[in-house]
Amino acid sequence: MKISSPETELICDERDIYERLLTLQDADILELGCGKADKTMAIAKGSKVASIVALEVDEIQHAENLRREAPDNVKFGQGGAEAIPAGDLSFGIVMMFKSLHHVPVELMDEAMGEIHRVLKEGGVAYISEPVFAGDFNEILRLFHDEQKVREAAFASVKRAVESGRFTLASQTFFSTPMHFSDFSEFETKILKVTHTQHRLSEALYQEVRQKFMRHMTPEGAMFQMPIRVDLLRKAG
Repeated sequence: MKISSPETELICDERDIYERLLTLQDADILELGCGKADKTMAIAKGSKVASIVALEVDEIQHAENLRREAPDNVKFGQGGAEAIPAGDLSFGIVMMFKSLHHVPVELMDEAMGEIHRVLKEGGVAYISEPVFAGDFNEILRLFHDEQKVREAAFASVKRAVESGRFTLASQTFFSTPMHFSDFSEFETKILKVTHTQHRLSEALYQEVRQKFMRHMTPEGAMFQMPIRVDLLRKAG
């Protein structure tokens, strides 16, 4: 297993990746750390899945999710990956989109154990994590350096495989396009997220803004976020 692959040239929407790697039709899915549930809704509407239980630990975001109009096969719940409110052998697929590194480091191994517990025999865990690289990361790290937690998340996945609880089905590396129409959109989507309170001094705020504005064009600011997907299959 490797944490990054600098030589990768694949650029695509993540939907292209999970639809290629997973059999979604008739699947019972658990999504951990669903955030604003954009991927939840895309999967529910774009694939003939049986059900999706989408968990979010942040109370504010969970309340907003409950107010959304959702298909009948989507159920929102509140909870963290380290204590999944579901029975054993409940799901054929568990998905995490850039959320494992948000689990407290000391609880990551428990989260992997919980994923193993709730997966059906032969079920798969799709764990997508951002790679610590790229222009967008250089802006983010000014006020929220995630290098250590991303490394810890990868180490936890690797330990879960080495323990024999999972086998590594595949690793996929790609970059996904990101677009912001202006700095205001970046501020709303990144600086003002409810799950993390970013408190920037005026000097740091201006530094972040200045570095972001270097990427502005008449069409907005474009970035490519490098991502790693570890696809794990539940072992005995």
